[in-house]
Amino acid sequence: MKNTFKAVPVAEGVWWVGAIDWNIRDFHGYQTQRGSTYNAYLVVADKITLIDTVKAPFQEEMMTRIASVIDPGKIDYIVSNHSEMDHSGALPAVIAAVNPEKVFASTVGAKTLKELFPLDRDITPVKDGETLSLGSCTLTFLETRMLHWPDSMFTYIKEKELLFSQDAFGMHYASLERFADECDPALLSYEAATYYANILLPYSPLVQKLIEKVTAAGLSFRIIAPDHGPIWRKETGGIIGSYAKWAAQKPEAKAVVVYATMWQSTEKMARAISEGLAAGGLHVKLMEMDATHRSDVAYELLGASVLAVGSPTLNNHLLPNIADILTYLKGLKPKNLIGAAFGSYGWSGEAVKQIEDVFAEMKIEKAEGIRVKNVPNVELLSRCYELGKEMAEKVRCRL
Repeated sequence: MKNTFKAVPVAEGVWWVGAIDWNIRDFHGYQTQRGSTYNAYLVVADKITLIDTVKAPFQEEMMTRIASVIDPGKIDYIVSNHSEMDHSGALPAVIAAVNPEKVFASTVGAKTLKELFPLDRDITPVKDGETLSLGSCTLTFLETRMLHWPDSMFTYIKEKELLFSQDAFGMHYASLERFADECDPALLSYEAATYYANILLPYSPLVQKLIEKVTAAGLSFRIIAPDHGPIWRKETGGIIGSYAKWAAQKPEAKAVVVYATMWQSTEKMARAISEGLAAGGLHVKLMEMDATHRSDVAYELLGASVLAVGSPTLNNHLLPNIADILTYLKGLKPKNLIGAAFGSYGWSGEAVKQIEDVFAEMKIEKAEGIRVKNVPNVELLSRCYELGKEMAEKVRCRL
């Protein structure tokens, strides 16, 4: 039976040789409802070079794709742009199989790979701006620390205007279409934004600096080849522009109301606040956490100006699913938000204060919280409605 795992040409002398993970549904707490890909690239030049590898269980798929182009034993160099194990997991086995002349990584990456794996060879560190001749083309290494690991770097082929961007500009999306222009634009927009919100949002200041650095260097990109999802070969400026917008976190006329409820009292408050926000001219996303995944909340917060969070009090604490989403969002560090805490309680009522404490840690501007004992009456629901209108008015004055 002939091998069905084939390499896909990306540019002259460059091939996609990665793997498709149709079944993964969780990535460090981020819901990957459409699976993912682990992209690796083969550069066939005078020095044949493999850019990144794949997650360990997908090594055979990658190697058979490589074998559809060349004998894998002819690989001279391997470049590791990012040592996270969805890209380096197969590296030890590949090194053993092909015995390359050299393996390259960033200065931090060279140390990290030795800490992750019992490698019996040295990893050659490369610095920001360093180049490596492959004969017919040249690789330039661009350090991108904390986008999104300390070891992260890009690799650029000037002759082809091709950027291997590791996790940047990617998305978790399993597909047999290898290029973004072959995919549904609406789906691409959603998955790219979801990926940014859940992976790269905490590093937005660094994203802004990187875009400025690339612009100042005058680099141009005909192709952007990330380590997850489809390859950008048309309108590459579009995805770069989206990253610039998301990194700026400029507030828009949008509010996200997140809540959990036990006997619908907190839900009534959430709906009243939402109605007030909408009456004040904001687009509102109401999200009940028994029916919503945390990664969807992160996505909706892109561009939001208001985050309202509600929880009843259970055993002197927040409900667990509200503690979960607050912990997740705190790590993502969203900016430029007005926050309001609300909730009902039976006899102790600590939840609202606990939400406000997290808001303080997140440096979210706090509006007046509302606590309601047992069931909110008409007067208290009106107060919730007015809270929504007041926050909307603050937002409208700032836009």
